[in-house]
Amino acid sequence: MLGVAFSFLLGRRVKSYRTWYTEKFLTSRRHCNFCCFYHRPGRYTRFHEGLLEVSSAEKFNLLQRSLTKDWQILGQWPLLKKVWEMISTLQGTHHNVSDPWGLGFMEYKSLKRSSKPSISQSWATLVKLTFHWTRSPTIPMGSATEALDATPKGSPRYEAALDPWMSSLWSILNKINPKFFPQGPYLAIPDMKLIDQPKVQITYHGDDNVDSQFPTNPDLKWIEMQIGWARSMSPGKFTHDKTRPGCFLKMIKNQPLTRAGCGKDVRHFEFEFVSSAIEYVAGDILEVLPGQDSAAVDAFIQRCSLDPDALITVHPREKDNHFLHTCTIAKVPIKLKTFVELTMDVASASPRRYFFEVMSYYATAPHEKERLQYFASPEGRDDLYQYNQKERRTVLEVLEDFPSVEMPFEWLVQLVPPLKTRAFSISSSPSAHPNQVHLTVDVVSWTTPFKRKRSGLCSMWLAKLHPERSIYVPAWFQKGTLHLPPPSLPLILIGPGTGCAPFRGFVEERAIQSESNATAPVIFFFGCRNEENDFLYRDFWLSHSQEGGVLSEAKGGGFFVAFSRDQPQKVYVQHKMRENSRAIWKLLSKGAAVYVAGSSTKMPSDVLSAFEDIVSTEGGLSKESAMRWLRALEKAGSYHVEAWS
Repeated sequence: MLGVAFSFLLGRRVKSYRTWYTEKFLTSRRHCNFCCFYHRPGRYTRFHEGLLEVSSAEKFNLLQRSLTKDWQILGQWPLLKKVWEMISTLQGTHHNVSDPWGLGFMEYKSLKRSSKPSISQSWATLVKLTFHWTRSPTIPMGSATEALDATPKGSPRYEAALDPWMSSLWSILNKINPKFFPQGPYLAIPDMKLIDQPKVQITYHGDDNVDSQFPTNPDLKWIEMQIGWARSMSPGKFTHDKTRPGCFLKMIKNQPLTRAGCGKDVRHFEFEFVSSAIEYVAGDILEVLPGQDSAAVDAFIQRCSLDPDALITVHPREKDNHFLHTCTIAKVPIKLKTFVELTMDVASASPRRYFFEVMSYYATAPHEKERLQYFASPEGRDDLYQYNQKERRTVLEVLEDFPSVEMPFEWLVQLVPPLKTRAFSISSSPSAHPNQVHLTVDVVSWTTPFKRKRSGLCSMWLAKLHPERSIYVPAWFQKGTLHLPPPSLPLILIGPGTGCAPFRGFVEERAIQSESNATAPVIFFFGCRNEENDFLYRDFWLSHSQEGGVLSEAKGGGFFVAFSRDQPQKVYVQHKMRENSRAIWKLLSKGAAVYVAGSSTKMPSDVLSAFEDIVSTEGGLSKESAMRWLRALEKAGSYHVEAWS
């Protein structure tokens, strides 16, 4: 289990996996607090699966449970000191007093601000310190990466590689200095002594004191307060500005953009503000809090023997819990069902391995307890992956598969994955559509290896909304990475598939600007599978590419489409770019800005390679000079990428 924590080694593999320019230009990267590198969202998830949904407190508890009783009672800061003593013993060196952790000045300075760092700081420090162990001549660093290379693709690779390595690590540390493990590195502790108390506690309130606070016909203000109360009490890590919605939207249009039966379902959604309108610009992001299936929520509550109408408040059990501050402002009781609906993803997200470990303590059927213990063990990791992650089993399905398990609601609140907002690129301009916001959404659905139908929670929920129903959608607006360019700036846009969404807003904005002022040329490269099946916004693009339109050749622009499946040889946007290299170089020579949006798999790097070829060929530069030229373009803020997995 400890293996998932030490993804530092895996982070180094990610660092060397791509060339410098791919990592440099992917501006939608996310910073990983565990391995201190930036990863593209897709690779971040693949290499850190199992870390993203586990709280820092739980990770720290995993480390504590792997050590002896003496270590478990030390607490986080003394435990760090003990670990440092072990590392000093191994290295036989004394570090500079100004940086005793060997972390570098800036990292040590941020750690030193508090004499007692937070759990997340402590955990990040432990991960970094463990890398010192791997550099010790006594502990083979290469064994973990060699095991990783030998692990079959698709399996839980971080556990398969690092669990055995961690076992050997504890054994070697015990041989070097047995005093750290007085009862041996693999001391068996009775099961119920390993499990901690849940990090939250639930207070149930009587109807007499609070029932009068619930209105018969709740208005938007009441719904907003309910969402704020519920999400501020949740142990899920929601920022303070993500508790209460920024606004509420009502769907007024739900239009399919793809042909029925083609294998893809992409929708155009139009919303209007029903609360105060929020100012936004083309290129911004809209985050939506999805609704959950009421039947699934009812089934979860019934399976867990809970009272849906019970009035509850959720509080942290420990004073240093990360959501203590948010809980102190949410003291109004809410119904248990409302709390589950707004904060706990019971019918979409898959639970993590720790969920199965806690379940094993509450299983009364011997065969279920044995199976759950096996799933929670290093030996059962591959079977757990096949059962849980690969099949995307939900929390509700897992609980139904083990009917003897009756977990306390406190544990469920802590361990059920939080209900997260989903982010979408806005596909409209507020200048063209006042009081409205548009989205272009791919309705996600797939079939698991065991032929189970799965779908995306938010996209399917939106697809099922009917404009005539008064369903209020909680939403937040965020600044995007694709900033709206000024009208005098030439644009080169590359957006295959739903990557065209932000550029629809760009073109709408530029069209309105052109009515009163001269505007610079715009070239747009779009890609899809078939002209007849998934040519998104076909009429819109063609109308703006006609004579005098924003994308027309008469204005120095252009609109080019790559249909990848309409001919024997696949054609993608990078092929169309090379075919029109002269037009691209002409705009680049005039100071054009480049915007790329779409899938984060191969597309961004393929597009970048196409730009390298174009700059090298049309500009008469070497490959190295072309790379430097594009790097300067990115540094100048003229090469933008927004990619998603």
